[in-house]
Amino acid sequence: MKIILGIRAGLVASASLIGLVALPAFAQTAQADEDTGIAEIVVTAQRTAQSLQDVPIAVTAFDAGALQRQQINNPLDIQLTLPNVTFTKGNFTGSSFTIRGIGDLCVGVTCDSATAIHAEGMPLFATRLFEAEFFDLERVEVLRGPQGTLFGRNATGGVVNFVNAKPRMDAIHAAGEIEYGNFDSLRLKGMFNLPITDNLAVRVAGTYLKRDGYSTNVFNNTRIDGRDLYAIRGSIRWEPTENTTVDAMAYYFREQDNRNRNQKQLCQTDPTGVLGCLPGRRDNGFINANTTFVGTLTSREFLTTQGGAGFGALALGSLYGTDPYNYAGHTNPANVREIRTDYTPKYFAEEEQYMLRVQHDFGSIKAQVTGMYQRNAVDSSVDYNQSVFNPAVARAAITNLRAISAAIPGLTNVANAISSGAQFCTSQPVENGLGAYGGFRDCSATPQDFDRSNQIVRGKTVEAIVSSEFDGKFNFLIGGIYVNTVLPENSYYVNSWGIDYVTGILGAANGGYLGTPFFRNNTARYSLKSYGIFGEAYYNLTDNLKVTAGLRYNNDEKAVSARSTLASFFVPFSTTGNVFNSPAAAGFDGDPNRAGIQPFSNREVSQNAVTGRFVLDWKITEDNLLYASYSRGYKSGGINPPLQPIFAVPDTFTPEFVDAFEIGSKNSFLDGKLRANVTAFYYKYKGLQLSRITARTSVNDNVDANVYGLEGEFILSPTRNLLINLNASYLYTKVASDKFLANPRDPSGGRSDAVIIKDISNGSNCAVVPTTAGNAAGANGFVAQANTLINAGAIPGLQAGAGLRAPSAFPTDSGLNGATGAFSFCGVLQALSPTVGAAFGGVKMLPEGVLTNLRGNQLPQAPTYKFSAGVQYTFPIGDSMNLIPRVDLAHTGESFGNIFNGSINRVPSFTVINAQIQFNGPDDKFYVRGFVQNLTNNSAVTGLYVTDQSSGLFTNIFTLEPRRYGVAAGFRF
Repeated sequence: MKIILGIRAGLVASASLIGLVALPAFAQTAQADEDTGIAEIVVTAQRTAQSLQDVPIAVTAFDAGALQRQQINNPLDIQLTLPNVTFTKGNFTGSSFTIRGIGDLCVGVTCDSATAIHAEGMPLFATRLFEAEFFDLERVEVLRGPQGTLFGRNATGGVVNFVNAKPRMDAIHAAGEIEYGNFDSLRLKGMFNLPITDNLAVRVAGTYLKRDGYSTNVFNNTRIDGRDLYAIRGSIRWEPTENTTVDAMAYYFREQDNRNRNQKQLCQTDPTGVLGCLPGRRDNGFINANTTFVGTLTSREFLTTQGGAGFGALALGSLYGTDPYNYAGHTNPANVREIRTDYTPKYFAEEEQYMLRVQHDFGSIKAQVTGMYQRNAVDSSVDYNQSVFNPAVARAAITNLRAISAAIPGLTNVANAISSGAQFCTSQPVENGLGAYGGFRDCSATPQDFDRSNQIVRGKTVEAIVSSEFDGKFNFLIGGIYVNTVLPENSYYVNSWGIDYVTGILGAANGGYLGTPFFRNNTARYSLKSYGIFGEAYYNLTDNLKVTAGLRYNNDEKAVSARSTLASFFVPFSTTGNVFNSPAAAGFDGDPNRAGIQPFSNREVSQNAVTGRFVLDWKITEDNLLYASYSRGYKSGGINPPLQPIFAVPDTFTPEFVDAFEIGSKNSFLDGKLRANVTAFYYKYKGLQLSRITARTSVNDNVDANVYGLEGEFILSPTRNLLINLNASYLYTKVASDKFLANPRDPSGGRSDAVIIKDISNGSNCAVVPTTAGNAAGANGFVAQANTLINAGAIPGLQAGAGLRAPSAFPTDSGLNGATGAFSFCGVLQALSPTVGAAFGGVKMLPEGVLTNLRGNQLPQAPTYKFSAGVQYTFPIGDSMNLIPRVDLAHTGESFGNIFNGSINRVPSFTVINAQIQFNGPDDKFYVRGFVQNLTNNSAVTGLYVTDQSSGLFTNIFTLEPRRYGVAAGFRF
């Protein structure tokens, strides 16, 4: 029996778009074929109702029933059953949905999404996909490959489109579900549909989720990483005439809890302190904090160079001794669900969407106009180092400040700002930049280290589409879209009691501190104005051979105003209102890459492109379709943020283009008992956008890449009650051209003759290499001699007595190829390399380290193999009841967490098993379900992030959710 989804032309994005929903991994909500358990889904396609098996594109669709049966509650679940699709959360409140190796590899406010997220066919911007919980959906569609000639915004990787259930005029309908599970999890879902008149109906739906945290904080034996959220959606459908439909929708989501954005931190502790964490392994260790911004600038060695031995007495420790945070006295639990922190995460997210759509059927021509307004916000704060700063070190430092305040009176102000009685006070991450020195502080029993990531986005979108339904061989679709998006605030803060301490003592002698007393990378404003004109033409060459040709013109204008501050200028203690009220702020240059003094870095880019696609599909028989397509995808470039300290990176990154070739076959065999869809594809990327961390900031580069792969989706139903689905995919990705970048984890670039330098003035790394390869003795000798000159006070601006040492070896299991390391000043080494370096055979100082060629490396988040299988059997009970057990297994092959590859960045393969059993009452009016997700309690890594060198190069990993189990009961009528 065929199922007509009842979608009007243009409901999603256009009349044609709906025809692009292909074979579902498992989608059955209505009655199946009389002889098999496979339901044939038919959608209102380009001209007529069209089976998904007749659509020449690789798309997977999940209807509401499939989402429930396969336990797909959120995007993390949906990726398990899709070929060549992965999903992981990221470090800065974002996430990455990767399709065929292409995802959100670009990080920053000016980046477009490679995988476009749509609601009702309308593009969403910075949507809170990471937090989303699915409810009252009609369908979820995942389109693989470049899009643009049907969807309003370009996407090089693909599109994920969420289609909500619509109001119905036929009768009152309602549904509800209550679910309870482990972690004291309570989930509620509900829907109510009310016809007002014969042509007017309203629908209200909502969800609520509250559960305890998945992780244990062993510091105080509490649960963290919990959820507390709700969402509500209201819809109105009005049909003033039989040919006109008006849809209005309003959606609101809110979450406020202790969700932990940085789930677990791993580190192979570097005993030298030059790197903080070694690149050999991901151990359950802590960074050596001597390597951090705080560790270097509060060291006896650095402070001595700034003010002599007396000033060195203010140090928290020595670069060659126990790190100032004294992490060595603690352990990092081996269990991925346990961390040790004295800071409770804070998580807030909010999203609003308002949409109005008018559709009219003129007969052979259909038209629709849609407007949408959206706003979302996120504000997250976590323990940056996932550890506990030793309070004894801080207490001794405050006592020392007060003891010598007679010599430097300003030290009393410092002590008063960063302490209160027996408590330690840390600057709040406030926009005015004053922090603890302006009274904006939080005090606690231990010194704090935390970050804060916050953002607000507002967007307006208008789209119009006209499509034809002629009786002849030719049809068309044409559309246009305009987008205006504004980001009025985006900041990333790193706050630390140690930063407050060092910014205070460096400015105290002059009656102030260095501002800001925390790191803040701030985008004060970002705007995107974009419009596109797109369309497709369809021509039937014969009764079973059709050609589709589409074109798109896109224009994007981006403007951004941003700056980065950390101990950037002097601020008198008396400064109020804003840190930039300091007289010295007039000399702060927010854009060092341009001549003159500017408070912000202001950049604009404007780009346009023409793209399109061509498809030839041949209906060989009623049960067999063969198609071939070519499409060109485009994703606009953007603007890199200002860096601190300054490195030579481009101000902008260029657009991304992809030429995509695809061939596929969709088939039905064994009298409809077997459906087999197979796709092969080849992508050639030009300017693929990739992110890396440099100078405490995410910057983006462009590389060329080749991608190819295979996908297979199969459904087998040998009997009416037995249903088996299988998916499998193979993916090959590689960087296809020369691209030379320094690997932050290993600034030596694998060279045994390199000396890795920790710059004690800012916490970054550089490298010294000999002019003649292999002359390791020369490079080591030069650094030793340079440090001797620094110690002797022979370098202008640096006082004698620092006690810097010659290079030393890293541990044999460090993952480094024999390179050595040392503490020094990269700027001094650069200045001395032409003269002093000559005596050692010639040397070069490389500011970012040794450049390595990325050619041949695998793209991140691109597992070579994926496989999933599901089986269910329906046991009839009487005439109108049944019992349905189901088991799903999904295997994801290994991949890499970033473009530098290597064993330390490897994401191992993992397998997930879900199972459930559901009893459906008479005529499906009620049901009871028992379920388990992640049956084996697999804690596999789904993605990772490597921090900046001034933070110690630790690795944050993101994993699967733990085993969840419970029961649910619901009704529907």
